[in-house]
Amino acid sequence: MAEIRNFLFLRHLRGEHAAHLLRYRNGKLLSSGRGLSFWFLPMSTSLAEVPVDDRELALFFSARTRDYQEVSAQGVLTFRVHDPELLAERVDFSIDLNKGRHLEKPLLTIAQTLHQRAEQIARAWIAKQDVRDVLATGLDEIRTRVKAGLASDETLPSMGLEIVSLRMSAVKPTTDLERALEAPTREEIQTSADEAAFARRALAVEKERAIQENELQNKIELARREEDLIAQRAQNDRRAISEKAETQELEIVAKLERGKLAADAKLARDLEAASAQAKESKIRAESIATKKRIVGEGEAASLRVLEAARIEAEEKRMDIHRDVPTPLVMALAAHELAGKLHTIEHLSIAPEMLSPMLTDLVRAGTKKLAAPAPVFEKLEPEL
Repeated sequence: MAEIRNFLFLRHLRGEHAAHLLRYRNGKLLSSGRGLSFWFLPMSTSLAEVPVDDRELALFFSARTRDYQEVSAQGVLTFRVHDPELLAERVDFSIDLNKGRHLEKPLLTIAQTLHQRAEQIARAWIAKQDVRDVLATGLDEIRTRVKAGLASDETLPSMGLEIVSLRMSAVKPTTDLERALEAPTREEIQTSADEAAFARRALAVEKERAIQENELQNKIELARREEDLIAQRAQNDRRAISEKAETQELEIVAKLERGKLAADAKLARDLEAASAQAKESKIRAESIATKKRIVGEGEAASLRVLEAARIEAEEKRMDIHRDVPTPLVMALAAHELAGKLHTIEHLSIAPEMLSPMLTDLVRAGTKKLAAPAPVFEKLEPEL
């Protein structure tokens, strides 16, 4: 876009390098070129700005094939202006003298023209093809035919336009048609996938069977080796038990021999000790027996002496009591009994018992008083 500045009644324009400027005065072309810069009077000047750089136009259109199926195509068309003055005569590129903008929309007009030309060429080719052929070779064919058709079109050179390139990005059917077209391929792919899955599963089953057989063979081999190992262990255990039994037997024999020798030695020591102890016991017993015999003989002699003295005293006492009257003996007995009794709770004396005793006591007292003194002197010690 050109840059315009106001200076009172004059104005200055500075153009871009990619824009071709045309200045007219009174219907005559005064100057033409790219990137111009000049002063002008707005009342008597008319300006036009034609872009001369490459421009891209998005193409999108739909068409019907020979078998009545809708397809759509999209791409990008690149064009440029090779004759700005000629194009300015065919299309209005006038700009506002105050702002430097186009008064109309010339680029939109050019885009519509190119889009219609390209769509017409593409539709003509698609209408003669089946949908499968369009989808298979549509991109290259549409690009080639559209580019060739635009190049051979006399309208574009007469307008000063030039086609630089054409790129087609996609040719697609409708959604339902795409699904219908994809169904056989999808089914075929699914069938191939199923077959591959079945083959893989069968291979997995075969490998699993082989693995199981291998494991079974390994288990059988391990069981056989375990059986051999158990037999070898049993043989080793029997050999160890036999050797241990022999060792224990030898140890027992050695222990018995040692025990026998120790027992014989102990028995000899015990016999010697018993003999010595017997001799000592015999001597001790003989000494104790001699001691007891001597003590017994002494005690027997003492008892004989004491018994003889007691018998003699008893004989003398009997002799004394033989001459003592009966009441006196009873009185002495009562006196002896009273000396041995601690307490007397009840004492019953009947008159018939007391009268004879008093009579005898009086008599005895009278006789005692009348008797000589030696008799009483003999009785006093006994009382």
